[in-house]
Amino acid sequence: PVRVEAVIVNYRTADLTEACLRALARDRREEIALFVTVVDNASGDGSAERLEALVRRESWQTWVQVLASMHNGGFAAGNNVMIRKVLAADDPPAYVLLLNPDTEPRVGAISALVDFMEAHPEAGLAGSRLEDPDGTPQRSAFRFHSILGELENAVRLGILTRLLSRWVVAPPVVDHAIHCDWVSGASVIFRLAVLRDIGTMDEEYFLYFEDFDLTLRLSKVATVAYCPQVRILHHGGKAASKGLRHIAWFVKSARRFFAAQHPQGAGDEGK
Repeated sequence: PVRVEAVIVNYRTADLTEACLRALARDRREEIALFVTVVDNASGDGSAERLEALVRRESWQTWVQVLASMHNGGFAAGNNVMIRKVLAADDPPAYVLLLNPDTEPRVGAISALVDFMEAHPEAGLAGSRLEDPDGTPQRSAFRFHSILGELENAVRLGILTRLLSRWVVAPPVVDHAIHCDWVSGASVIFRLAVLRDIGTMDEEYFLYFEDFDLTLRLSKVATVAYCPQVRILHHGGKAASKGLRHIAWFVKSARRFFAAQHPQGAGDEGK
């Protein structure tokens, strides 16, 4: 069987993480050796203990482990706990799967994702079709941010949108596999060989832009793909409450990212 190591970063979202694990349990297949690491980012609300009890109660110890971090270093740091372990392993998996706690893979999703990667060796990374509970697709395949793309996003006038369509960051959803600039980090699979080339997530991004940054680095050495036959229920936004702290994190991460891409005009803003 093809071995896949998945990681779910939990921060005070035990209910969502449990639903994600139950979806994965329903979708286990003999041809896929799936192992899941839940990294609890110092939730401090009993999440780690609750999830450990769930694993014992359901007898999932053979394929699920819960790691309780003593420090919340952010989303990138949480994922890196498992990524570093995999990269240092003597017997590593073929693929690494990152899942948000607010996702629930539909039946057959993981197998479809692995099948796609096996059939497309040029792909270093593949994203999934994220969808609402009623099946409505969410925009999950994107173009890189640009000045014109941000202008279209801000204005959203019909004639201007048509003129700038080639720069729109989030183009309309398609029902066939495509190459794209980047995909949503809510459900994304990496080929281990490519992950070795690009390394871990940048932990200077506490939240937001860390998946964008990682995908940008990967796009320089391999192909980024969007695989709509892989359907993932995504309770968008429920894993992170929207408050002033999140706005501050978004702004800081955005400044860091764009400063890194355009250092000649950044001054000290990216620091």
